Amino acid sequence: MHIRPTLAVVSGPPATGKTTLARALAQHLGCPAILRDEIKQGMVMNFPGHDADGDDPLNIPAMKAFFATIAVLLRAGTTVVAEAAFQDRLWRPGLEPLTEFADLRIIRCTTPAPTITQRITDRAHNDSHRVAHGDKALLADMEAGVYDPDQFVPISLTAPSLLVDTSDGYAPGMAEIQRFVLRPDHEGDGW
Repeated sequence: MHIRPTLAVVSGPPATGKTTLARALAQHLGCPAILRDEIKQGMVMNFPGHDADGDDPLNIPAMKAFFATIAVLLRAGTTVVAEAAFQDRLWRPGLEPLTEFADLRIIRCTTPAPTITQRITDRAHNDSHRVAHGDKALLADMEAGVYDPDQFVPISLTAPSLLVDTSDGYAPGMAEIQRFVLRPDHEGDGW
């Protein structure tokens, strides 16, 4: 008997702990984590002089590779954890076709704006790979009031969803997040 694979989508604004949660969840489940930022970082390695600020020419190819990779794994029957800071307008068109052959679970990470600002500041100064993602421009936009993480538009697809506060660890905890991801679709949407 073959059951449909599960696609656990970890979403939310930048610096809400998505990547850390996605990696930990995939490790606990024993499945791959597909991280959009890692795909883009791999592309940046092959584009000397890449500038992530402004209209980044690698964003679209990275997004296409992200969804294509997820599709290949799901079609092979592999449960996958996928993580990106996309808002609904980018997630929905990529996810809708995948729901034909996978069960979708949506996890949205959240944390207060001051925590987001501190995390972005820390990683902009301490993680050399973050130059691929324009964290300094994001901080400038936040300071100028152009970007507000509280205006993030979550995924609007009809699927079980779970809000996870990442301010200090995970609330709910990892055991409950795993139960949410692994629960059969026929159990109803009590989340």
